[in-house]
Amino acid sequence: MRRFHLVRDEDLSGVSGTGVVAEGVEFENGKVAICWTSKYHITSVIDNMHTLEKVHGHGGRSRVVWIDTEEGS
Repeated sequence: MRRFHLVRDEDLSGVSGTGVVAEGVEFENGKVAICWTSKYHITSVIDNMHTLEKVHGHGGRSRVVWIDTEEGS
């Protein structure tokens, strides 16, 4: 299990803002859970990191920043 932040560098929608917009965890089976840090505290489960980046990456305007390394998880 590894923790991460979803960091948004540019917010075209004006909904989530910039900086750390979600906290997340990737489980050993590849599933991902994220909790948004905006005023809308929505928690979502996503099939995998690839899908998370496609849906929430906003064309490269957001990025995953790992908190845990694979060795330290």
